[in-house]
Order: sequence, then structure tokens, then C-alpha cells
Amino acid sequence: MPELDVFQEAGRQLVVCNACRYCEGYCPVFRAIETRRDFKQNDVFYLSNLCHDCRACFYACMYTPPHEFAINIPKILAEARIETYRRWSWPGFLGTAFKDRRITVYLAVAVTALVLALALALISPSSLFGIHLGAGAFYEVVPYAAMVIGGLILSFYVVAVWLRGGARFWSETRSVMEQPGGFKALAAAAGDALGLRYLKGGGPGCFYPDERPSSVRRIFHSLTFWGLLFDFVSTTLAFIYQDFWHRLPPYGVTSAPVIFGALGGVGLIVGTGGLIWFKMRSDPEPAGAGAPGMDYVFLVALSLTALTGMLTLVLRATAAMGSILVLHLAFIAALFLTAPYGKFVHAVYRTLALIRYEIEQGQPGKHAGH
Repeated sequence: MPELDVFQEAGRQLVVCNACRYCEGYCPVFRAIETRRDFKQNDVFYLSNLCHDCRACFYACMYTPPHEFAINIPKILAEARIETYRRWSWPGFLGTAFKDRRITVYLAVAVTALVLALALALISPSSLFGIHLGAGAFYEVVPYAAMVIGGLILSFYVVAVWLRGGARFWSETRSVMEQPGGFKALAAAAGDALGLRYLKGGGPGCFYPDERPSSVRRIFHSLTFWGLLFDFVSTTLAFIYQDFWHRLPPYGVTSAPVIFGALGGVGLIVGTGGLIWFKMRSDPEPAGAGAPGMDYVFLVALSLTALTGMLTLVLRATAAMGSILVLHLAFIAALFLTAPYGKFVHAVYRTLALIRYEIEQGQPGKHAGH
């Protein structure tokens, strides 16, 4: 469906929903709908990123296909959401990855292969396949400077792309605002995002993999989210240990960096594995075109990164440590470089949409929610 047609069709379906209002208590999308009379493109930008794809409205709706109204809100908002990802991406030619998953796969494979090739060319076999014990063992395989410089370059690139996209989202959805928000709206949106509040599907849970509500998707999503957060905490603590306390890794199994890293790794492996399994079994009818493929690429990359990280921890006192460490770093590089062009971006835009929602609900004359 051409980009303009996607937003026009989303507007048509939202007008029907606004007239019906059977699903108005299900999620913030429907509470935001009832404050409008028509739906411009910027409204669809906002609402599509506010949608959490719980699918409760699809299974409750009496106007889904084959009804002549052909209402399928999760599908049309998913397709509109992907168009916003592409629209706000940079550089533009990589933004096409949201429409063609092969680009992201090729990019991930190319980055992984490049890192492995550089490792084989620059690291001696004795370092790569030797046993390294004691403080600084990891740096006998890959120098500290190489890890830090590579990590900083990739991190700054990802953050720059996300900030640019976030700024465009904020600017292009400004029409939904009548007044600026404050700390209260920001705190409420942060709580909703961190607690995954709207993955409850209107109460009983998301409708995955079929029309029966379940909380399992929310559990796997939470494991993935908190796994990422714990790994970030682990990396931050390792930085403090090394650069402030002058204690080189690897650290003991009871140290804070290892505990948080292990919890994060297990959470990511279980969470991503569960989400992949559920998506493989889920009903394809309410899924947007291209959305499942985007999900799979991100989840597989994230799970491989977590798995090799755990193997690095388990095998760090063996001759396999060097090769597993290099493979782990290669997967991290691939994950970071593809992060702005895959499902990971939903965390940025959905959080901003939640902030918009909380501000809008607090405006005079707006419904305060249910």
C-alpha cells in the first residue's frame, strides 16, 4: 500500500472506530481517538506509535473483514508505524530497511563478517586461542582501546539517529498539543513505559498467539526489557570498577557487574526466545505487512548477542574464551549498527507517544481517561 494510502486508510478506519467507541476503554489509542473528529496525517503518526499491538480491539470488533467496513486497527496502525520509522530514519537509503528486511540482514551479516575478519587478521593465534587468566584477561585478546573506541563510535551513531528521529516525531505530532506538559506527564509516561502497562490488552492480557487473552507476551516482553536494562547496568558498573576503582575484568561471579550481566543475559535469552515462539504461532491477520520480519531480525540479533555474552562468562577460563569474545563483540557491533533500522526504534517513538498522550489527557477540555 503506498505511503499516502496507508495514512488515508488509517484515517478512514479511525473515523469508524470513533463513531462506534465499543473499544474506548481498551488502551490509550481509543481514549485519544475520542478527543478528535477527523484524523490528519500527523494524528496517525501519533496514534500509530501509541498503539502497543495488543490486538484486543481486533478480536472485539464486529466490523473486521469480511464485513464491508473492513476494520483492522492493529494491522493498519502497524503499517502506518513502519512508514513513520522509514520517514524519520537517517540516512534515507538505510531507512528503506523498514520496508525490505533483507537490507538489515545484509548489514548485520556484513558487520559481523568484517569484525571477525579483522580479528583473524590482527589478533595472533596464540592470543585468540590461548588461555588467559587474571586481571585484564579480555584485553590480551582485544585491546581495551579497540573496545572503547569501537563502542563509543557505534553508540554515538545510534543515539544521533534516534535523537534526530525523536525530534522529527515531536515536531510533526505537535498539532496534537495545545499546551506544554510538565514533570507529572513525564513521570506518568515513564511509569507506563517501564511497567509495560498497555501490554495488558485492556485488562486480561494481549491476544497472542490467538483470540484468547494472555499475560505471557507481557512477561516475555518484560524479561527482554529488563534484561537489556540489567546489561546496561552491568556495563556501567564494569566501567566504574575499571576506570574509577582500577580493577580490571574479568570480575568474580559474586561481583555486581557479573550478577547484573548474568541476570540480564538470562532474561534476554528467555524473553527473546519466548517472543520468537509466540510470533511464529500468532494470528497473521492483524499483523502489519513487514512487521513480523522486522521483529524476527531484531529478536534473533539480540538473542545471539545475549547467548554469546553468557558463553563468554561461562568459558572465560578456557581456550575458547578468545573466539567467543570476538564473536560476542561482532554481534554487538551488528546489533548496534542495525538498531536504528529495526524494531528497536519502537522504544523511542512509543515512549514519546506516551508522553504526548499524558500531556494531551491533562489538557483542559480533554477526557482524563478511564
